[in-house]
Amino acid sequence: MASSDPEAPPTRPSYMSTKSEFQSSQGHFQVHGLSRARTTTSTRNVLPNSFSLVLLVVPCVLYYAATYAVPQTQTPSAAPAAEHHNSDARLPFMGYNTWNYFACDINETIILETAGLLKTLGLADLGYNYMNIDDCWHEPSRSPDGFLVANKERFPSGMKNLTDSIHALGLQAGIYSDSGWFTCQMFPGSYQYEARDAQTFLDWGFDLLKYDNCAEPFDTVIREGMVGKFQRMSEAINELAQSSGKRLIYSLCQWGREQPWLWAREFGQSWRTTEDIGPEWRYLSSIINQNSFITWASDFYGHNDMDMLEIGNGNLTYDEQKSHFTAWALMKSPLLIGTDLSLLTPEALEILGNREIIAINQDPVVGTSVSPFRWGINPDWVSNASFPAQYWSGKSQNGTVFMLLNTLDRPADMFFNLTESPWIRAGRQYSVRDLWTHTDNGTAVRNITARGVPAHGVVALLLKDAGDEPSGIFPPCAVLEWCTAENGTRYD
Repeated sequence: MASSDPEAPPTRPSYMSTKSEFQSSQGHFQVHGLSRARTTTSTRNVLPNSFSLVLLVVPCVLYYAATYAVPQTQTPSAAPAAEHHNSDARLPFMGYNTWNYFACDINETIILETAGLLKTLGLADLGYNYMNIDDCWHEPSRSPDGFLVANKERFPSGMKNLTDSIHALGLQAGIYSDSGWFTCQMFPGSYQYEARDAQTFLDWGFDLLKYDNCAEPFDTVIREGMVGKFQRMSEAINELAQSSGKRLIYSLCQWGREQPWLWAREFGQSWRTTEDIGPEWRYLSSIINQNSFITWASDFYGHNDMDMLEIGNGNLTYDEQKSHFTAWALMKSPLLIGTDLSLLTPEALEILGNREIIAINQDPVVGTSVSPFRWGINPDWVSNASFPAQYWSGKSQNGTVFMLLNTLDRPADMFFNLTESPWIRAGRQYSVRDLWTHTDNGTAVRNITARGVPAHGVVALLLKDAGDEPSGIFPPCAVLEWCTAENGTRYD
């Protein structure tokens, strides 16, 4: 369950171009070529308060010695998808969850109105197709014969009618329970009722189960660790699937306890990796930091769950919300909206509706997350909740994805060499697509500088191979370490 004690937001800064020669009223963009007067420039329209992107070749002179051909190796292909028992959860699920905004103040009217807004706002068309009900839907006690009962005042039409209405909108329905005696809000949990509750959820028409981690039985009762506790519901779901032919998507919510990225894939389709989120930058940066060390765990059919989205909540700045959405999407987390859709601002809708970012999250060919290739402020592989890794890259079906996070409280220039990413080939040039301004921004050779990235802001780029880099660039290697000619001459 998410906490909410937002601090006062920082003043939203303004930004301006750092190079005047190609400046326009909307910002500027530069592509620098070689010293053979190949320099070209182009301007682009950018969002207000944006940054400028500069693609640079390392300082170079014409190099008249022998040229060095780089063998053209094939880009690594995505690992084959593993066999799994729920094909519906091959990709991270997207949709809505009630907790972050409504908490316990839920009823069937709110659920159906929110589901309707997913449709009318166009969010369902983008993939947000799960309408998930979190805690507090229950009566305080089970029925005399031991079944869960929906609150009669809040859900007078019953859960089956509710899921039928959700399904009629073309959406899927999710429900919540807990692995302990009680839920986190002290409604009946599913411990020792796993098979019965799984059957109930299926009979009611639910498609997904979020399973929490509160009210844990005494050790002398459960005699299991975290793995065994969540395995109980997994086995109930498996047995029910074998008898009914329908399987609930199983979303484990154990807050990162006992390293679920090592074992939860065996049981379910997603697993929470951290404590609860909140609508403040400090929560976002901490979650990004913790997940930066376990990006390898997400792939098809199993995903690190970084918790529900806070876009539209609290006092997050526009740029913080963009960073939030970009990181969650590119790290292949489930994307569950958690705000009042009836109050959604155009800015928030723009962020949630970024088709190019969503396409990376929902890539049908590459299921893996982006990963840091340089931490930036900190030495590599150093954990820092306030200043997580800044430079990230990963594969996609359409090229190499880069994410640059400015974790500072002020605008900053961000620079990287292309081959710092393991997915970039030396000796090649790359076309550059900005996934937030939705513009094609020329060709990059060897390195990129993003100028004036806003405080807590993000740059998201898609690079595609555009052929061999121009000849005559010196030094002959982007990375000088052991850069060696055929005659043994070294340039490092």
